Amino acid sequence: MNRVKAWVRSFFSLSRRETNAFLILLPLMLLGIFIIPVYQAWQSHQTHDFSSETKALDSALANWRWADDDSLVSGDTHELFNFNPNFASVQELETLGFPSPLARRIDNYRSKRGKFFIKSDLLKIYGLDSSLYVKLYPYIELPESRNTKRVANTLETKPEIKPPVRTKFDLNQADTAQLIRLYGIGPTLSQRIVNYRNRLGGFTSMVQLHEVYGLDSAVVSELEKASFITEEFQPKKIAINEATEKELAAHPYITYNLAKAITTYRFQHGNFQSIEDLKKIALVNETFYTKIKSYLTLNH
Repeated sequence: MNRVKAWVRSFFSLSRRETNAFLILLPLMLLGIFIIPVYQAWQSHQTHDFSSETKALDSALANWRWADDDSLVSGDTHELFNFNPNFASVQELETLGFPSPLARRIDNYRSKRGKFFIKSDLLKIYGLDSSLYVKLYPYIELPESRNTKRVANTLETKPEIKPPVRTKFDLNQADTAQLIRLYGIGPTLSQRIVNYRNRLGGFTSMVQLHEVYGLDSAVVSELEKASFITEEFQPKKIAINEATEKELAAHPYITYNLAKAITTYRFQHGNFQSIEDLKKIALVNETFYTKIKSYLTLNH
């Protein structure tokens, strides 16, 4: 033992008291390190009796009141029957599955002398879910198309009143009132389209509608059918030799880093001699240049 103490003192340069403390702490440290793995190994080889827990679980399952299979399936409880949307009451519409606000909207539409001539006319009602329309389609007592000379017999026997033919509007001139008339576009989306168009400087392609947040492909398709972009339209342009970082970054296509790179290039090399010089900036690739070039000019 004395030899061990002497070796520890010489190896660690400890005093006699420090050596004694070290020799006492060392086995305690080793015990603390190895006691948990040893206990876990011993515990894993022990057999456990879960018979009491198993009995309790079996008893609970035996006394469980299982619901009928039908009650576990969340089905549609709405009653389906043939109806004519021109005459069905609000209560009947709600029974068919129309939400109360939508049923009242249909009633308001009729009170303003609005009529449904064919089944798809129901889709003109803002807020009608397409899945509900598909489900009720076989029960709608209206013709499928306007190929007949007279309106279906279920309507009032008055001369047929045809809705006005929709005329296309200029997408870059349209206001929110025009946009909101289209199916699927409400006040929020119409304002969002106008705001994005103003920030952009005008739409040069219908494809850009997909960049407006919240517009799905169905709504974009409606806009493509109802609007147009004139061939001679020129968007609002940014003068890249004069615009500040803030003015450049305000455009949806130009990030803050690119705006900073453009102003830095002007400082280092002087004004851009052509719009294509923009491609000398590392952040501008061919795809981006093709997308942005129609919105740029050298000077006002």
